[in-house]
Amino acid sequence: MKNIEFKQVESCCVPTLEKKQISLREPVNQDDLNHLPVAIIGSGPIGLAAAAHLIEASQPFIVLEAGTKVGENISKWGHVRLFSPWQYNVDKAAGRLLTKKGWVAPDPEKLPTGHELRDLYLLPLAKLPEIEAALHLNTRVVGISRKNTDKMKTVGREKQPFMIYVEQEGKSKRYEARAVIDASGTWGHANPVLSSGLWIPEEQALHDQIFYGIPDVLGKDRERYTDKHIAVVGGGHSALNTLLDLASLQEQNSGIKLTWIMRRDRVEEAYGGEANDQLEARGELGSRIHELVDSGKVNVVTPFHIQELKQEGKWITIIGEQRGDIQEIALVDEIIVNAGSRPDFSFLRELRLSIDQTTESVETLAPLIDPNVHSCGTVRPHGEKELRHMEQGLYIVGMKSYGRAPTFLMATGYEQVRSVVAFLAGDLEAAVKVELDLPETGVCSVNRQQVQAAEKTSDCSTSCSN
Repeated sequence: MKNIEFKQVESCCVPTLEKKQISLREPVNQDDLNHLPVAIIGSGPIGLAAAAHLIEASQPFIVLEAGTKVGENISKWGHVRLFSPWQYNVDKAAGRLLTKKGWVAPDPEKLPTGHELRDLYLLPLAKLPEIEAALHLNTRVVGISRKNTDKMKTVGREKQPFMIYVEQEGKSKRYEARAVIDASGTWGHANPVLSSGLWIPEEQALHDQIFYGIPDVLGKDRERYTDKHIAVVGGGHSALNTLLDLASLQEQNSGIKLTWIMRRDRVEEAYGGEANDQLEARGELGSRIHELVDSGKVNVVTPFHIQELKQEGKWITIIGEQRGDIQEIALVDEIIVNAGSRPDFSFLRELRLSIDQTTESVETLAPLIDPNVHSCGTVRPHGEKELRHMEQGLYIVGMKSYGRAPTFLMATGYEQVRSVVAFLAGDLEAAVKVELDLPETGVCSVNRQQVQAAEKTSDCSTSCSN
């Protein structure tokens, strides 16, 4: 990625990608494949948005969903309320198609839960005749290649259709497609609790006492966490949601002890933009967790790098390093891991991917989203050209396009598929014209204020004391 340069912008330092700097070669003509459908993997919000755009562009498609129902992964965190309101959660093309069928859009300012997102939006969308006819449930993609062509062969590669191998009700089946839009997401591929990022047998053996994601602690999982010492691992929005729910349960059950483990240098880094965040609910998450920490109801351990888990009787001992010293957190009943997730590339192994080796995101996106260099959480607009791989006609979109990076918003995925579908339909002007207005997190302005405050303190410490 030597052709990518960084430019200073008003709110924070993020890379700007000039169109001429994207070095992937231009696609070759594929007119001979135009009779084949576009294959969409996944029937979540981004996958169905791609289907909606393909309908409007009069392009044939199929949707391959591993689950038994549309948005099955969303149902696993359906109790969680999103911090982005409906106005950011409904794709424009999908909204137009639904409105024609008499659908009434939810209040754009309201915050849906995962269940509401699925029931009020995704299920009606999947019932549209054009999508319902193309939707294949219980269909797990196990491998994709080019027809009669493995990964090593180059000559004539782009002129061969994709061959998609699936498991469908216990039987193998093949589909041919002219393009593949992988919107399968990263759900179900959680990062382990160890700071090294490695899965070890000890962690896997403790699966009955470790939950990956946001449990429904105020609902069906209440009994699991009553009268327990619970360690929450992670410093992102999922961890904040988990802690706030546990704190609510703690008010009803004084036997609950909460420990919050992070790798951050300071707990304040987890609060985000608070009042400066343009998404009010996202900022409120930080403010509420700030109040919870100040109340002393949660024991914060940070920076703490987990190295080992030990089963000691019915309890878990968490062993890790804190500022150079080995420390133990003992007598833990339950661990909830909110340490992010990672993409599954196993079924794409025979295709030529352009994946960044750090973030595991689409390569050209990496400088925009790498948390090592990009602290703002606000990603500049991007579309088809930035999402290209060496394998022409393959697009990884949605959360999976971000790899391990944590800053994805649904509205970003909607703009991704709009641009990709425009390109596949031959509307090159629409594909290039990428526009997306996302709310700022407020983190950058907070960081700037902190720097300014530090500078003032430094000045006074050297010249104002007299």
